[in-house]
Amino acid sequence: MAQSDTPVRLDVWSDYVCPFCYLELPVLEQLHARLGSALDIHWRAFELRPVPARPLAPVTEPPRSAWARTVYPLAEQRGLTMKPPPVQPKSRLALEAAEFAKDAGAFSPFHEALFRAFFADGRDIGDLRVLGALAEDAGMDRESMTRALEAGRYTARVLADEEEAQRLGIRGVPAMRLAGNGPVVLLNGAQPEEAVRAAFARVRPGPSLSAVH
Repeated sequence: MAQSDTPVRLDVWSDYVCPFCYLELPVLEQLHARLGSALDIHWRAFELRPVPARPLAPVTEPPRSAWARTVYPLAEQRGLTMKPPPVQPKSRLALEAAEFAKDAGAFSPFHEALFRAFFADGRDIGDLRVLGALAEDAGMDRESMTRALEAGRYTARVLADEEEAQRLGIRGVPAMRLAGNGPVVLLNGAQPEEAVRAAFARVRPGPSLSAVH
């Protein structure tokens, strides 16, 4: 493979209880559709409220006003239906379930379903029963996933992602790391497509994006 043909690796540290991570999903989907095999996206685990931190209370009025200023405008712009969730679960099980989905070849639909279940439907994605139902909807075997999560088979993967984030100095999400032929680029927050495209161009010098299919 020629150096110019080497895909850019985009690692995205994310949490399913982070609204800005969900807001970045359509941006990265659109960019991947545009760039195809030139962009290799890997979603990585990051718990905003790791064990043993206490869960947050349900969203109350002050955060709702913050949503009005930041989340709702971006959601409308990016074509997402979002509302403040009525529950604030831990995300460890959801992140482990996403790792199971990677092995099962169903990551993309399950990944989107987790975000949608929490931010559009207000479901408790920390509940194993909810995760099982979402797994079935994504075409996975519910019992296999339940057994895997109960046995903690994917805990080490989640912790490894979080340890790497710590080594990189990542303290919040979404956080993106692009690595290719050029310098490594780090991006923080829900970035517009133009910013991610510019970072892609920096780490993969060569033809313009309009020439990439």
